[in-house]
Amino acid sequence: MKPVRTWAVAILLPLLLSLLAPALAGVPSSPPVIAAHPPGAAIASGHALATEAGLQILRAGGNAFDAAVTVSATLSVVEPISSGLGGGGFFLLHDARTGKDVFLDARETSPEAATPARFLDAAGALDRNRSENGPWSAGIPGLPAALVELAHKYGKLPLATTLAPAIRIARDGFPVYARMESGYGERRAVMERYPGTRAVFLADGHPPKVGETFRQPDLARTLQAIADKGFDGFYRGPVADRLLAGVRAEGGKWTAAELAGYRIREREPLRFLYHQWTITTAPPPSSGGVALAEILQMASGWDLRALDPAHRVHILVEAMRRAYRDRTIHLGDPDFVRVPVARLASADYAAGLRASINPDKATPSSLLPGQPAPLEDNETTHFSIIDRDGNRVSATQTINLLYGSGLVAPGTGVLLNDEMDDFALKPGTPNAFGVMGFAANAPKPGKRMLSSMAPTFMESPDKVAILGSPGGSRIITEVLLGILGYDDGLTAQQVTQVPRFHHQWLPDVISAENGALDPATVKALQAMGHTVNAGEAPWGNMQTVEWDKRGNTLSGGSDPRNPVGKAAVLPQP
Repeated sequence: MKPVRTWAVAILLPLLLSLLAPALAGVPSSPPVIAAHPPGAAIASGHALATEAGLQILRAGGNAFDAAVTVSATLSVVEPISSGLGGGGFFLLHDARTGKDVFLDARETSPEAATPARFLDAAGALDRNRSENGPWSAGIPGLPAALVELAHKYGKLPLATTLAPAIRIARDGFPVYARMESGYGERRAVMERYPGTRAVFLADGHPPKVGETFRQPDLARTLQAIADKGFDGFYRGPVADRLLAGVRAEGGKWTAAELAGYRIREREPLRFLYHQWTITTAPPPSSGGVALAEILQMASGWDLRALDPAHRVHILVEAMRRAYRDRTIHLGDPDFVRVPVARLASADYAAGLRASINPDKATPSSLLPGQPAPLEDNETTHFSIIDRDGNRVSATQTINLLYGSGLVAPGTGVLLNDEMDDFALKPGTPNAFGVMGFAANAPKPGKRMLSSMAPTFMESPDKVAILGSPGGSRIITEVLLGILGYDDGLTAQQVTQVPRFHHQWLPDVISAENGALDPATVKALQAMGHTVNAGEAPWGNMQTVEWDKRGNTLSGGSDPRNPVGKAAVLPQP
């Protein structure tokens, strides 16, 4: 992979335009032709089988929302390391017929029994084993409800059709890939505690091996129950009974009422302007949209393209620092706490924060640094879809850490999430991703934990881009750099290759992929007072599609950091 340096593009694009200017000076101007509909459809997802399954549904007459059901369910089968029916997600939708954008919140919810005291050890410290592993770490899943909502309210095809590819792949199997094998190795000690998990992942007598066929017959039957009975196929009846029994057998406590009472929340997306782009993105309980609005509006006070690499990174890092501080203090589930979204996302608020940025010197973070934030390159997944009518989906779904809680409820094939760790279980104590929280993100019955997932649309007068990525607390900065890549004129594939760097207030360090920052830039940043870790392994898995209305072309980009992902364009028949 040869990453694209955005500052290189910033230098070359103006130079190219200046060279072309004399030749264009004598050409009569005419209004650009802007296409009303895309010339086909495009899908980018974290696994080729999911992308191909989505294209199959589009060929069968489905729309982007039908394809989203198929891609989401297929990813739940082929990426157990990243997401699944036992987790949740966010779905950002654009209905081309009405012009309406809507945000489907399928985030997991806290069980009533999961009080903060349940996650403390005898000394009053956070019990990380309980918050990250097994039944107590799992929230009530939301993804199955999202599949039903998408199909019934927005799709054209029945669930029996859109879930058929995922059911077939779960039943017949798919080849194990390297991330599955290595991830199992990291989580093996936890996963093999539970008989339901052993029945799935040790079915052949040994852990998954690259190239072997991995089959999940119980998961196929659970998907079939959803296809047959919709919401009740998962949240009531035999599947629900098995989920409850599986959690109870390992010492946890869910109730039938909590499962049956789960509901999707339909929310108004967050919108703001950056240069010529309208950015439509995730509202709380995601912190992603608010943080993006803060960072980009702070950064808009500088011409980033005109800055040298070190100052460009410095300005963005200072904006990241301030946005992540606000994330920690203010954000939570808006159904339970008052989140000052309008103020935090306003241009005036950003201007006030911008005024506190010294353009040549780092601002030390307020508190003592915590532990370095672990990577989440193998966890969570994202897909982007646009259809021939212009309907769009940007969706990010997860079970949190590698293989979630590690617990498969026997007889269901459902690997449960460990999203309870995303709550502030002990105020002021960092979670698995090194981010902290306080009262706004404390668990309460039915409450949704704060997330960084940031499915996003970008729209200018002549372009539409759909993007998102996994990455834990780094999702926000990955999407940020993707937005800046599109703003710099990069193609969809180039956007996925942009080198990544990150700052999240605490720990007070710039993290960067190996090679993302050259030695001179690192030295200049250090001279400004930054601590820089410039040698980290690559992270993230961006999936994006772009519609160029002026040329009426579609393109997709799939992150080369993930070799099993795929972006594909389906031409207009």
